[in-house]
Amino acid sequence: MDLSVIIVNWNTKKLLEDCLVSIIKFTKYLDFEVIVVDNGSNDGSQRMVQNKFPKVKLIQNKDNLGFAKANNIGIKSATGKYILLLNSDTYLIENSLQKLVEFAKKQNNLGVLVPQLLNSDKSIQQSIGFFPNLPQIFFWMTFIDDLPFGQILKPYHVDHDVFYQSEQKIDWATGAAMFVPKNVIQKAGFLDEQIFMYGEDVEWCYRIKKAGFQIIYTPISKIVHIGRGSSGKISTKAFIGEFEGLKYFYGKHKSNFSLQILRNLLKMGALARILLFGLLGRKETARAYVEVFKVA
Repeated sequence: MDLSVIIVNWNTKKLLEDCLVSIIKFTKYLDFEVIVVDNGSNDGSQRMVQNKFPKVKLIQNKDNLGFAKANNIGIKSATGKYILLLNSDTYLIENSLQKLVEFAKKQNNLGVLVPQLLNSDKSIQQSIGFFPNLPQIFFWMTFIDDLPFGQILKPYHVDHDVFYQSEQKIDWATGAAMFVPKNVIQKAGFLDEQIFMYGEDVEWCYRIKKAGFQIIYTPISKIVHIGRGSSGKISTKAFIGEFEGLKYFYGKHKSNFSLQILRNLLKMGALARILLFGLLGRKETARAYVEVFKVA
């Protein structure tokens, strides 16, 4: 089998249905399977999959096991040569999966292949970046990488649309759509299940690159990602989760000295955002970063 598509779901019944419909509609000339790993949803998601998509393999977890563990369960059940981790709040607008497979077959030493993600209005969604080394964290916390041509600094988050117009070798990509050869997982390992949510994609890409593989972004394949499908609007929890994910990453892969510098940079960045968003009248966001400062 060419491809196994793994979709982790938690209470996103309608989004999941739209995602599955789009996969069936647009995926042609490809031997593939779809595996839905449901994390204990209570919105009827499981019954919907069983009734409307009988060919989809449904794995039902009793509880919400988190993004990493649920995806690992799906990967272990997959039979495809390639694995695509796909969020339930995505949908296809073209034959994206075949394009990814065809592109991957032409690559040497491919670790992760990343499609272009689009927002609902079809604008480019910023979804890739470079590893959070201390200079990258400093550029991020001080807003330096937001300046024109900031992409030349290899920022942690690439926020410049021009970067997304062409094929790029990058360090990490969001887990919303990650295409990985199964043999890469066998060498680099599974997603880190100690990370419940936020940062597991960066940590996994770090190990994949460390194992000697390349991570490639390509705009030849486009997928719409609505974003925050199961968690709603961006929240304090998301901000805290990103900072906690960075602390975990440094605790696992860097020295204690580097971890302490990271925490100081994060506190500085959180304080700057409290002041900036306060001045801009965005009080809710400012209050969120007060909570972030406490855990940085």
